[in-house]
Amino acid sequence: MGIRRKRKDRRLAEQQRSRKENGLLKRAERERRDARLKDMVKKGKLPFTPTVLSWLSAKLNKPGRLITQKDVDQFVKG
Repeated sequence: MGIRRKRKDRRLAEQQRSRKENGLLKRAERERRDARLKDMVKKGKLPFTPTVLSWLSAKLNKPGRLITQKDVDQFVKG
């Protein structure tokens, strides 16, 4: 094997290790963000800021322009 192959193997191993470490950090951050945004949704009413509306759209699997207050209320309850 040549030096290029060794460098490639080393780089791939580093990427795998990095993915594992960063994945744990990202999972924790997602949980904190979900809690923070869900709290904002509980306290507020439509219209929400673009950040909250985008998050809510992903959670409801519905475009932001089609989200109604009824959808928000159901999401908060359940």
